[in-house]
Amino acid sequence: MSAPPATALAWAGADPYAAALRAGRGPLFLRRADGWLLPLEVERWCARADAVDRDVLDRCEGTVLDVGCGPGRLVAELASRGQAALGIDVSEAAVERTVRLGGQALRRSVFEPLPGEGRWGTVLLLDGNVGIGGDPRALLDRVARLLRPGGLLIAETAPVDVDERVPVRITDGRAGTGAPFPWARLGTRALLGYAQGWEPTGRWTAGGRRFAALRTGGNRGTGGD
Repeated sequence: MSAPPATALAWAGADPYAAALRAGRGPLFLRRADGWLLPLEVERWCARADAVDRDVLDRCEGTVLDVGCGPGRLVAELASRGQAALGIDVSEAAVERTVRLGGQALRRSVFEPLPGEGRWGTVLLLDGNVGIGGDPRALLDRVARLLRPGGLLIAETAPVDVDERVPVRITDGRAGTGAPFPWARLGTRALLGYAQGWEPTGRWTAGGRRFAALRTGGNRGTGGD
């Protein structure tokens, strides 16, 4: 299965994104055609894993694939615990920063061939990465093929009940703007609606962020509120 080229190339070539990661700070936004801006939490992404992140990572099982790993705080935290983990990101700046933190990362789209297909214990889609490709069902189908039978997906959903698929650009809010690419924003209800064939096993809220856990088969759940 090949990568959606518009998404991968636009994000990888978005200079404002690379500049923000290298600086470790924003401002940075996703911008819709109507001018609406979604702030991106660059400073949090570039910091070490916080308490909410660590709680998510405590729920991971087996080997972990962090899809859209960004600057690598989650992969680095898992590596510090001695847990096998790999981050993938289409941004060279993201991969470089992840490796500097001590994590393993590849510059790769989730839709490209990946190591360990069908054998990952956990896949992470955090920090809005349920939106990758702008086609939630295609992304979930791809993740299911990456996981082992009964494998675990932990996804972070939008803090509001939304199901939106639109072209966006990445921008620093000033002069820097990347090329348009398809993206999605999903609340938990919308995510579960797209998750045909998945078994929901938990949902929770922490630090103002929302999460859902799903399995490709019928093993034990992860708990949650």
